[in-house]
Amino acid sequence: MTKEQVEYLVFGIVLVLALVFDLGLLSKKDQKITIRQALYQTFFWVGLALAFFVFMWVEEGERLALEYLSGYLMEWSLSIDNIFVFILIFSAFSVKEKYYGRVLLIGILMAIIFRVIFITVGVALVEKFHWILYVFGVFLVFTGYKMFTASDDEEFNPQESKIYRFMKKFLPLVPHDGNGKYRVIVNGKPAYTTLFVVVIMLAAIDLVFALDSIPAVMGISRDKLVIYTSNIFAVLGLRSLFFLLRGAVSKFDYLQQGIAIVLVFIGCKMLGEHWINQWVSKQIQVIISLGVIMVCISGSIFYSIFMQKKGEPEDVTDESQSPG
Repeated sequence: MTKEQVEYLVFGIVLVLALVFDLGLLSKKDQKITIRQALYQTFFWVGLALAFFVFMWVEEGERLALEYLSGYLMEWSLSIDNIFVFILIFSAFSVKEKYYGRVLLIGILMAIIFRVIFITVGVALVEKFHWILYVFGVFLVFTGYKMFTASDDEEFNPQESKIYRFMKKFLPLVPHDGNGKYRVIVNGKPAYTTLFVVVIMLAAIDLVFALDSIPAVMGISRDKLVIYTSNIFAVLGLRSLFFLLRGAVSKFDYLQQGIAIVLVFIGCKMLGEHWINQWVSKQIQVIISLGVIMVCISGSIFYSIFMQKKGEPEDVTDESQSPG
């Protein structure tokens, strides 16, 4: 076996063992997950991702390990943005809290399969047509600009989305969860419950987010192992992150702007790659990218918290003056 095959094998084994551990010990069927459990699960997945970073450093050296860490942090920050949409989907279809964990797990596993396909196709296209990277670069700059300037009024409505309309048109749907089932029999014919709809929507929405995140990771690294592992580790941690942040994610008002700046930065880096490579070494580029990601994401989160605290006295005053 080649060195690369051994690395993929290690990643695969770690992934399977982690899923078994997460499902068997950290999760129980139809159980409400507390903040403490979500915190332990988040530590578990983040710790595993960082352990793989150490493994990459030992096996591949500093540059690829830092590329992996940059890609993982990029995906992890984008996944926080996913959570807000996930909350809207659960709310729109009135999913009971005890089903959250199971529905999220199936949706995320489907999302991983779609992402692997998407990454494989994307990498193959870039290897054959290098100019596609410039298309990705323009797309990231445009996406970042749209994200930065987006208003709060442009809120996603799951029941008006094309995905839901498509399912409604071609599948027999029932307006209930079937007591935890994905498919029920109605008048002798199969029909699909709201849980089935939510699972499909979670996977499909994640794929839409992947249109941003995968080109962004390819702007950080062209190594297949880095692209696959950073994506999959970030997506696997999404379920625990959902339970940890679902009450607080709406408070990160400026996170979207932080992510937008990172996307524009990576897009510009992809567009100017030919000239940048002549002046800056790959090693330094990776360190700069990692620094920009960490500063923008952490900065936007802390700024959101600061602005929330700054606005609290004013909110209290308004409430005290309001009639009744």
